[in-house]
Amino acid sequence: MTELRNMIGIVPQKAVLFHGSIRENLLWGNENASEQEIEQAIEIAQAKEFLDSKEGRLDFTVAQGGKNLSGGQRQRLTIARALVRKPEILILDDSASALDFATDAKLRKAIRQMADDMTVFIVSQRTSSIQYADQIIALSEKIMKELKEGNTYTCMGCRSFLTVYKDEEGKPKFYGRFNQGVVTLNLVDVACSSGGNMEEFWKIMDERLELCYTALMCRHKRLKGTPSDVAPILWQNGALARLEKGEKIDKLLLNGYSTISLGYAGLCETVRFMTGKSHTDPEATPFALEIMQYLNDACAKWRDETSIAFSLYGTPLESTTYKFAKRLQERFGKIEGVTDRNYITNSYHIHVSEEIDAFEKLTFESQFQKLSPGGAISYVEVPDMQNNLEAVLAVMKHIYNHIMYAELNTKSDYCQVCGYNGEIQIQKDEHSKLIWVCPHCGNTDQDKMNVARRTCGYIGTQFWNQGRTQEIAERVLHL
Repeated sequence: MTELRNMIGIVPQKAVLFHGSIRENLLWGNENASEQEIEQAIEIAQAKEFLDSKEGRLDFTVAQGGKNLSGGQRQRLTIARALVRKPEILILDDSASALDFATDAKLRKAIRQMADDMTVFIVSQRTSSIQYADQIIALSEKIMKELKEGNTYTCMGCRSFLTVYKDEEGKPKFYGRFNQGVVTLNLVDVACSSGGNMEEFWKIMDERLELCYTALMCRHKRLKGTPSDVAPILWQNGALARLEKGEKIDKLLLNGYSTISLGYAGLCETVRFMTGKSHTDPEATPFALEIMQYLNDACAKWRDETSIAFSLYGTPLESTTYKFAKRLQERFGKIEGVTDRNYITNSYHIHVSEEIDAFEKLTFESQFQKLSPGGAISYVEVPDMQNNLEAVLAVMKHIYNHIMYAELNTKSDYCQVCGYNGEIQIQKDEHSKLIWVCPHCGNTDQDKMNVARRTCGYIGTQFWNQGRTQEIAERVLHL
């Protein structure tokens, strides 16, 4: 935990400064920082100009809470303090809200030039503050309140959402709860196993759901009886609960305090196999929704029988997509539009190669996101949007009005050999293996290039297996 915390620099919206000199405040970030490191952080944080005007400069005395500084000055100093820390991960939580737009722009430009050295998370109410982001994530309070009994709260990880739980006093509780695990149903296998026969499809679906239930109960039973002593920080010290020493965690596994998830994948290919159409086709969409409702009904049945909070979850698949695809090809061969690729589509998503604009995609997928209470996320692929903030804002407004959770993804690559700063391409080598190639110099050494892509619901930089790489290569732009 200490090692993780040492990697992170966080700047909250409300700047916190202590009584003492500016130097002492900055050294809170790193007490061993050199003068050069302090000055560099000050310059990046756009604090140099106002510091130069202060008597004593770094020795200027800050009142408790920074009351003798303006809001913008306090924010710039807290940003500098985080930068002095030299974090691998920098979190800016609406921390430039008191800055004028010109200073904010200079700050973002300076931080952007450090992007190769750290990952930056920006929470902001200004569209201009996120225009250079590789990934923009929007959470609609409006839609979330409709789906979550009037509540708004964050997800766990990239997409997993807890269902609503109320304590003994009837108050909603979200933080400190957890998920017991996920078992994912390969819907495409159900479809192919049925041979296209609808009656057989539902029969096999019931069999596979029973198998998933058994696997999920194995997870639950593995946790049952666990004494709180195995992880005091989780079970005794408040991270997840405040149980007594020796007390078992069993009560936290029941009655909705924690959830357990039935995952699903490949709805797109499933519908195509059974109907011959994309699930975006109006004639096929009802069948896709019927499958989703059937899975929800299974979760409700298990929930009533066990008092365990089963919920339906849109599995991201990540590298598992390749494993699923390979098993499907072994069992059923290559079926066009169904098993002929080295990946299957995540959860309810429209196939990555299907031409559709961002607004239609988000509106269509919203009806399926409602049926994934255990978690789901939609996304659209966009080109470089740095000079088209109007379009970014239009998409974000559409998300707010139509879908609970979605993101915009762009590309951010760099070739260390020639300095190319554009999109690194995916090509096949002489053995038909997918490889990454710099279009400027032809570099194929992955150790000498920086590639950032949405993996499933988050940005990945560690390169991917052949299945996920093929999926990335086939993505079409939605704007």
